[in-house]
Amino acid sequence: MLSAALYTTQQVRELDRVAIEDHGIPGLALMKLAGKALFRELLRRWPNTSKLLACCGGGNNGGDGYIAAGLACQHGLAATAVALTEPSKLEGDAKGAYDWALSQGVVICHSFSDLKLGDFHVIIDAMLGTGLSGDVREDYAKAIAVINSMVVSVIAADIPSGICGNTGTVLGCAVRADATVSFIGLKQGLFTGAAPDYVGDVIFNDLQVPAAIYASVSTQVERINYQRVKGVLKPRAKDSHKGRFGHVLVIGGDHGMGGAVAMTAEAALRTGAGMVTVATHAEHIPHILCRTPEVMVRAVKTGDQLEELLNKASVVVIGPGLGSSPWSQQMLWFASQSDKPMVLDADALNLLSSGDILVGSGVVAKAKRNNWVLTPHPGEASRLLGDSITQIQQDRFQAAAALREKYGGSVVLKGSGSIIASNIEAVEAETKTEEGLTRWSVCTDGNPGMATAGMGDVLSGVIGALMAQGLNVDEAAKIGVCVHSAAADVIASKRGERGLMATDVINKLPRMVNPVLNNR
Repeated sequence: MLSAALYTTQQVRELDRVAIEDHGIPGLALMKLAGKALFRELLRRWPNTSKLLACCGGGNNGGDGYIAAGLACQHGLAATAVALTEPSKLEGDAKGAYDWALSQGVVICHSFSDLKLGDFHVIIDAMLGTGLSGDVREDYAKAIAVINSMVVSVIAADIPSGICGNTGTVLGCAVRADATVSFIGLKQGLFTGAAPDYVGDVIFNDLQVPAAIYASVSTQVERINYQRVKGVLKPRAKDSHKGRFGHVLVIGGDHGMGGAVAMTAEAALRTGAGMVTVATHAEHIPHILCRTPEVMVRAVKTGDQLEELLNKASVVVIGPGLGSSPWSQQMLWFASQSDKPMVLDADALNLLSSGDILVGSGVVAKAKRNNWVLTPHPGEASRLLGDSITQIQQDRFQAAAALREKYGGSVVLKGSGSIIASNIEAVEAETKTEEGLTRWSVCTDGNPGMATAGMGDVLSGVIGALMAQGLNVDEAAKIGVCVHSAAADVIASKRGERGLMATDVINKLPRMVNPVLNNR
C-alpha cells in the first residue's frame, strides 16, 4: 500500500542514514531487503520469467540490482548482470552486493553487445537511482536507449534511471518502466510532471525500518486521491435546505464562449451548491437555460450591474470563457473589489498576469488575497510568473509555491499529477504570517483522457461549489481536484480515455460527492 507522505531524495537519504546510524541497521542488510522486495515483485508480476537481465550502476541502486539477480539464481532462474561501472571500482555495500551476486552464479557482462538481448523476459533497471544531479551521461544514455528499444518488461529499483526524484522531470533521457519499487520513502517526483509516463505502477516497500525513523524527517508533501479525501463529504442533515449550501456566482462567457460558463454552472450544481447564478452576455441566456433550467442567468453589460449579483453570492467563480475584452476586464475588476471567496481560472488568470485589471476607477484591484483559489495549467502559470512553460514543468512544486507566494490563497497547478499548494497550517492561519508556509498535495487520480476542452471549466465549478458548502480554500482545492479526476477515471475505466468529454464528467459528479453510494 502506498503511503501518503512524499519525500525529496535528500530526505530519503536522511531516513536511510537514521536507520543505519541511529538504529544500527547495516547498510548491506537494507540493500538485501531492497533486492528481495524487487525480486518478489518481479515474480509476482511475471511468474513465468526464467531469464532476466539486471542493468547495474555503481552505487547502492546497482547493489539492489545485484542482490535481486543473485536471488533469481537462488530460485533457479538464469540471471545476467550488465555492470555499467567496472566492478573493481565498486565500494562499500555495492561491492558486497556484487561479490554476493557473483557467488550465486550471476553472469557478469560489461557491454550489451556481449548479449543476445531477445532472450530475456524481464529487465531490472538498477543503474542510476536518486543520486543523479544532472543530465544522464553518454554511457548511461546509450544503455537507456538499448533498454527502451527492447520489447521486454522492465522493473525499476527505487526510480527509473534518468527521472529526477524531486521534480519528476526527465534528465536528458529515462528508462520507461512497467513498475517501480520505491524504498523507505516515496519520492515526490514519481507522481507528477513527466514521471507518470515512465514509472509504471508504483510499489512501496519500507524495508522493515522502525516506524520511529519517520518522525526524524518532516515532509510538507502529501499524496492525495479520492479514497483519502472523500471522508470529508458527510451526509446532509435531514432538515437541509438550499440556503445552507451556498450561492455560486459564475462570471464569464464573452461573445461566442457561452459553453464554458454553462459547464461551470452545471458542475457547481452537480457538486451540491444550493444555488447557481451565471452573469454573462444576453446572447447566451437561452442556451444555458435550455441545458440547465435550474441555473439563474443574468445579462450583465457593466460592472455596476454585477454588484447586485456579487452581494447575493457566497462564492464567485470567474474566468471560464471570460475573454480579454474591455467587458472582460471590467467584470474581473468589479469581482476583485468584493471580499467574497473566489475561484479564478482561464481568462481571469490571463488578465491577472497581464495587469490589465489592476486599476479601475482610480482604485487598485487586489492581486493577492488568501480567500481565493487559482487553477492555472502550465501555460497560464508561465504567464502569471513570467517564466517559460519549460521552466514551470522542470519543477512543478517550486512553481506552485511561487504562485501561492505571489498571489496568495490556494493554487492548483493542473496537469499530470496536479499539485495543490496551500498554507501548511490552514486551520491555524491566524498564528502564521500572511505567506505562512507552503504545503504541497499531489493528486494521483486522473487520466490522459482529461486533456480536452472544458475540463478546467468543470473543475472550477466543482471547487466553487465545495467552497459554497463551507470548505475552506485549501480543502475545496484538494477535494475538488480529486473528485473531478476520480469522476473522469470512472468513465475512462468503462469507455476508455480517448473521446472523454467534460460534460461526461459533470454527469458523474453526484456519485463522487456522495461517497456512501460508492460503498454499496
